[in-house]
Amino acid sequence: MSNYTKTIRSLSQKLKPASEVQNADAAVALLLEPADQGLNILLVKRTESSLDPWSGQMAFPGGKRDPKDRDIIQTVVRETLEETNINIANCCRFLGVLEHTRSTVRPKLLVASFVILLEHEPTIILSEELEGYVWALVKRLRECRGTADFPFGEVPAYFVEGNVVWGLTFRILEKFTQIFEHTT
Repeated sequence: MSNYTKTIRSLSQKLKPASEVQNADAAVALLLEPADQGLNILLVKRTESSLDPWSGQMAFPGGKRDPKDRDIIQTVVRETLEETNINIANCCRFLGVLEHTRSTVRPKLLVASFVILLEHEPTIILSEELEGYVWALVKRLRECRGTADFPFGEVPAYFVEGNVVWGLTFRILEKFTQIFEHTT
């Protein structure tokens, strides 16, 4: 069994099954892509907008559950397709889900974070909600961890290709990297 296969199997075993997710108000996709040196994870940059509390921040594809969504899995599939043109219902493997994360900006918002392995190289077409994206090598993320200074104070953050990953996305990524470190 290759290291890659062991890592994916171990990661799947450490996550909760996607089918067990309930009571989430929003969902995000932690999209993993096989790379020469391991696995990359997709981070997107939100467009500046006065209507968006996460305006201009780095994030994962995803969003709020629509009343028409059958379940939260349909939410993550719909939102990822709308934002990135990646159809995770096809040619992808749901590895599992992290423990839910509560938003500090909107404390009633409970976010389900799905970890998904892309089994093909995606063609990314960003919606107008997003202005950019980067692929980050998961095993190198810890090297990119530090603190960022904002007018409201200093916060823990990851620095990825000139982008600051902080807040809700940082907390989700922190949960993921802690699990990932125990798979390799």
